This record gives sequence, structure tokens and C-alpha cells, in this order.
Amino acid sequence: MTEHLPPDCLLTLIVPSALEEDLLDLLRGQPRLAPGFTLVPAQGMGAHIHLATSMEQVQGRAQRVLVQLALAQAQVAPLIELLRQAFPTPQIAYWATPLLAFGRLGELP
Repeated sequence: MTEHLPPDCLLTLIVPSALEEDLLDLLRGQPRLAPGFTLVPAQGMGAHIHLATSMEQVQGRAQRVLVQLALAQAQVAPLIELLRQAFPTPQIAYWATPLLAFGRLGELP
């Protein structure tokens, strides 16, 4: 099973703040595909960024959440397909990059 494979890929999702909780609920419900992840507040700018609120329109940038998952490469495509079915929007962007090293500085309990 893929949950025992060491992480060799970093999947990054850029998610509109309005979809954050729904996306996190979906990820938490898929521990085999998304065993853990990191969230970072972000802002998006560009021609394809939807500015949803008046404040975003004034500032010219959209509130986003950057979600990063260290995964085995075999987990990436199934997770992207699950996300695509649940959130069929061009406002969620993603990329996957090789993960050269992964570890912890101490032992897990």
C-alpha cells in the first residue's frame, strides 16, 4: 500500500481561502492519500486570479492558502483526481516537485 512508501514528492496546492475548510475536511478524511500536510497563508496575483471580495479587488490580490503534502509519487495522481472531482474549479492550482530528503529531527511517540 502507498502509505508505507517514503515521501519522494512535494505536492503544493494553492487554494482560495473560501474553500480552505472544505478542502481540509476532504484531506483529513483521506489519511492514506494525505497522511499529513502543512498550511501557509498566501496571497495570489495574476491574470487568472479571481478577486472575490471588495478588499481583494482594492488590494489587487486574493487571499489563498498554500497546502503542502510530502507524499510518495504514487499518491499524487489519485489525490489530484479526488480533489478535481470534489473541487472542479480553475481557482485551485497545484504542482508537484521531487522531494530530495524527508525526515524528522526526533523520534515520533
